Amino acid sequence: MYAKFLGYNSSIVAVDLWLKDNFSKPDHLKVLLNEIEEMQDDIRKLRIDIENFVIKRDVGVARIAAMQKELRGTISQVDSFVSSRDRKGLLMAGADRALRELASIFKDDPIEGPLQEASMSVWARMQFED
Repeated sequence: MYAKFLGYNSSIVAVDLWLKDNFSKPDHLKVLLNEIEEMQDDIRKLRIDIENFVIKRDVGVARIAAMQKELRGTISQVDSFVSSRDRKGLLMAGADRALRELASIFKDDPIEGPLQEASMSVWARMQFED
């Protein structure tokens, strides 16, 4: 419904594709992975500068320690991002299985219609939860 206010004029089936084309989300995982690569390069360059006596050893070691701590924090963020996405996928698969089983149990029953509507409501709510 909100897509209609944004100028969408086609069917509800193709709305996901239209949203992806017109309102793309930033890929936070890709940004974090690029940041990790850049931090590793910076640490490598700093070590080379320390070996070539461009930077004093005590100052360089302190900088490396701080940079490695930041690098570990970023790696931890990536890990939590991936694990939460995997966890949500498993949860959605379990919910899908439960809803399908309920639908097959109550097939050709007067409660089938309301159960189907309730299932779709639960499914939609789970998709938009973080």
